[in-house]
Amino acid sequence: MSPYHYHSTRFVTSVSEPKQLPPDTGREVAFAGRSNAGKSSALNALTGQRQLARISKTPGRTQMLNYFEITSNRHLVDLPGYGYAKVPEAIRRRWQQALEHYLRQRQALVGLIVLVDIRRQLTALDRQLLDWSAWRSLPVHLLLTKADKLNRGPATASLYSVRRELQKLYPLVSVQLFSATSGQGIVDLRQQLDDWLFADQASDCAAIDPSLSD
Repeated sequence: MSPYHYHSTRFVTSVSEPKQLPPDTGREVAFAGRSNAGKSSALNALTGQRQLARISKTPGRTQMLNYFEITSNRHLVDLPGYGYAKVPEAIRRRWQQALEHYLRQRQALVGLIVLVDIRRQLTALDRQLLDWSAWRSLPVHLLLTKADKLNRGPATASLYSVRRELQKLYPLVSVQLFSATSGQGIVDLRQQLDDWLFADQASDCAAIDPSLSD
């Protein structure tokens, strides 16, 4: 179990334009993926809160950058889903511009969680997101979501296939199986977030008490 209090995470604000973003300080990790890939379900499972992030069966429901505070200056950010969405083209372009600006410019952003339905292949939009991350040397952790929809053998085969593809082109990307329904992979996800969001605090504690680093 992660020592940090994801269960205390709370919603703080939504923004639709880069100028509305909170101060660019502290550390934050963003959740990104195609519409209906399971971002909201993952956030709810991670924090143990059923309604922290709104879940909709309609792709494209998340239309803004939604900020959630774990502790002071530590945030999770739910990004608008990309790809298929029942919204006007002008709004979709605005999302795209805001997303690109955020990923390229945000200094508080220390890691990206990318969600891909395990029953789907990586798309051109997924790869574009990975390209942006590689350009700024931003680490990425990929969740193959809805792993409960496949039997263990096919799920493992899909994991290995995606891992081989990523190792060739995106060495800063790690990948795991995940299911918000069954709880598979939640502990691993929390550990990854701990490393990105709280590593400096762990180092500070170890400096005070070296036994904490053992």
